[in-house]
Amino acid sequence: MNRTVSHFFAYVARLRWIRRWGLMRNAIEENVATHSWEVATLAHALAIVRNRHFGGEVNADRIAAAALYHDATEVITGDMPTPVKYHSRVMREAFGDIEDKAEDELLALLPAELRDDFAPYVRKSCLAPEEHELIKAADRLSALFKCRAEISAGNKEFEPAERQIAARLQEESLPELTYFLEVFAPGYQQPLDNLLSQP
Repeated sequence: MNRTVSHFFAYVARLRWIRRWGLMRNAIEENVATHSWEVATLAHALAIVRNRHFGGEVNADRIAAAALYHDATEVITGDMPTPVKYHSRVMREAFGDIEDKAEDELLALLPAELRDDFAPYVRKSCLAPEEHELIKAADRLSALFKCRAEISAGNKEFEPAERQIAARLQEESLPELTYFLEVFAPGYQQPLDNLLSQP
């Protein structure tokens, strides 16, 4: 049986070449593929914590998969810096339209019979409110850890961003976020040799 060749995964794999934080001097380079993996692990953890400790009934596996694709459109659009993306309502609406079209383009690369299977992960509009909330929280958490790593490396340029992101996370006051920050976040500041020993 002859099958049509699809370039979807070859294209998505190029996320490793899309740099993040393009407007800032980086001591530690970060790409969209690495960021997406981290957001997926964090979102998965937040979902499990919500279910275990805070009466949630979310599908942690589905959230992790959706988080893997949460920035997939950036392979087409590039990483739009947050200050630019949210500069004004007009900019946010314009970029939202661009993201929608990029989602269409990505899905069109798939064999037709698989598009409906991938659409719930590639299209942000398919996410349930709780799924979107946890992925967004994980996205911000990843950004917080990035800022703190830069500051630890002596890069003061990330100090204002760290304060803004930390304040935003506190405003959102999700209990699973508070849990993660209390239980897991301290390890991010530890040297490697300390990570395998219990505190």
